[in-house]
Amino acid sequence: MERIKKKSILKLVVVIFAIVFINILAHFLYIRFDLTTDKRYTLSLTTTELIEKVSEPLYIDVFLGGELPPEFRRLQKETRSLLEEYQLRNPNIIFNFNDPLEDETTAEQYMQELYALGFTPTNININKKGKKSIVQIFPWAIANIGQKSVKVPLLVNSYGHTAEANINKSVELLEYAFTDAIYKLTTTDKKKIAVLKGNGELEDKYMADFLRNLSAYYLLGEFNIDSLQNDRKKTLENLNRFDLAIVAKPTTTFTDDEKYVFDQYIMSGGKSIWMIDKVSIDLDSLRNKNQTSLAFPNNLNLDDMFFKYGIRINDRLIQDLFSTPITVQSPNGPAPVDWLYSPIVQSEENHPVNKNINLVKLEFANSIDTLANNIKKTILLRSSSESRTVGTPQEVSLGQFMDNLNPGEYTQGNIPIAVLLEGKFTSAFKNRVKPFELKNNIDEGKENKMIVIADGDIINYTYVNKKPLDGGIDPWTQQIYSNKDFLLNCVNYLMNDSSLINIRSKRIDLKFLDNVKVEENYTTVQLVTIGIPLLILLIAGLLFTYLRRRKYSR
Repeated sequence: MERIKKKSILKLVVVIFAIVFINILAHFLYIRFDLTTDKRYTLSLTTTELIEKVSEPLYIDVFLGGELPPEFRRLQKETRSLLEEYQLRNPNIIFNFNDPLEDETTAEQYMQELYALGFTPTNININKKGKKSIVQIFPWAIANIGQKSVKVPLLVNSYGHTAEANINKSVELLEYAFTDAIYKLTTTDKKKIAVLKGNGELEDKYMADFLRNLSAYYLLGEFNIDSLQNDRKKTLENLNRFDLAIVAKPTTTFTDDEKYVFDQYIMSGGKSIWMIDKVSIDLDSLRNKNQTSLAFPNNLNLDDMFFKYGIRINDRLIQDLFSTPITVQSPNGPAPVDWLYSPIVQSEENHPVNKNINLVKLEFANSIDTLANNIKKTILLRSSSESRTVGTPQEVSLGQFMDNLNPGEYTQGNIPIAVLLEGKFTSAFKNRVKPFELKNNIDEGKENKMIVIADGDIINYTYVNKKPLDGGIDPWTQQIYSNKDFLLNCVNYLMNDSSLINIRSKRIDLKFLDNVKVEENYTTVQLVTIGIPLLILLIAGLLFTYLRRRKYSR
C-alpha cells in the first residue's frame, strides 16, 4: 500500500513539473496554428516585415473598451486578437483599450476631446443597469511613435449594408488599418509625386484633404509644366525626377509641346492619374436668376494622345438615378432636389484598387470608351444600371429633374467612368513631326500603368456646392464617401505599393445567424440548440449510472 502511495505521489510530481516546463517553454517558443479556412489569424508577409522593423515603443490606444452590444463586441474581440498578435511579434507594440463612458463624471469631457481630435462617433442602443438608452461610441484607435500620431478607423459604414455586414467588412479591414498606420509612422524613404499646374487645374483647397493623406506615403511637389516654355527638354528632365504625375481637372488646352513632354514621360515609365472633365459645366455656373447654364465640350487637346493609349473620353454627361440630391433655394427656403448629374458609384470590387470601397461620389461625370490595342484595360468605376448619357451642348437646369422621372429612359447603364491601363504604350507622336527636337525620343514605351477618370471632381470630395462638408458627411445621404480611399488605392497600385492594397483586399467570412430563418423555424432551432444537448446529457448520465451499478454490484 505504501509503495502504491509513493508511486502516485511520484506521478503527481512528474505531471506538475511537466506542466511547469511546458508553460516556461511556451513563454519563449511562440507557435500558433490558424485552422480557419479564411486564414483570419494569419498576418500577411507585409505586416510581419513592417512589425519587425519597429525599433522604438509604438503605443496604440483603442476606444472600444467596456460593455458593448454583441456586434461591437465581435469587433472589439477581433481588434484585441489582432493587436495581441502584433505584440507577440514585437514587444515594442503596446496597446490599451479605453472606455470613454466608463466614468460618468468625466465621460462628457472625454468625448469632447475625441470630437476635437476628429474622431466621428457612432450611435448605438445599449441596456445599462436595466435602462435602455442611445449612446455614442468611438470605433477608433490612435497610434503614436514619439511625437507622430495616426488615427485608425475601426468601423466601416457601407451604403445599403446591414450592421452585421458592416462589422464583417470592418473586421476584414482591421489588419489593413493598423498596418497602414504603422507604415505611415515608420516609413522614411518615400517616392515622389508631381501635382500638375499650369493648365487651369483644380485649386489646392479642393484637393487638400487628399494631398494631405497622400503626403503620409509620398513626397509631393507642385510641378508647373509651363514654367520653362523655352526649354522643354529641361521640363521633361525635371518631370522624370517624379515617379507619378497627378493631373486634376485641367480646364485649358494643352499645347503640343506639353503633350509631347507628358508622352515621353509616360514612354520612359512615368506613372500618371488623369482626372478629366471633357464637358465644361459646374454647379456655380447655375447660380443665376434662371438657374440654368450651357454645358459644352471642353477641348483640352488630349483626345489624340488618349486615343493612342487605348481610350476615348466622350463629351457626354452621365445622368444616373442612383445619385445624390442637391440644395436649391425655394420660396420656403433651402430644399433638396433630385440631381442626376451627381452619380454615386458602387464598386464592382473586380480589382485590388476598388476592393472594400464604399460609395464614390462624382459630379458631371463623362463616359469612357475603351479601344482595341495591345493595352490591358480594367474598368474600375461604372455608373449604375439605371443611367444614361446625354450629348452636349446641353442646357442644364437645377429644376430639370423635379418632374416625375421615367425609369424606362435610363437603361443604357453600367457606363465606364474610370479605367486602368496597363502595358507597353505606343507614343502618340510616333510617325509624326515632333513639336521639339529630343535626342532620346522613345516611340515604344516600357511596361507602364496609368489610370484615367472621366470626372475632375472625384478628388473634390470634401465640398458640395463649393461648401465644405461637416466632417466629410453628406447631409442628405449621411455617407462619408470613399473617394479618398479609392484614389489612395489608385496611387498605391500605380507606384507598385500593392502590399497594402492586398491587405485591404483580405476576405474574412464571419458566420452570422439568419434572423429570418431563425424566426421561421423557431421551435426547430430551440430543439436543436437546447433539446438535443440536454437529451445527449441525459443519455450519458443514464449510461454512466448503469455501468457504475453493473461494475460495483459484482
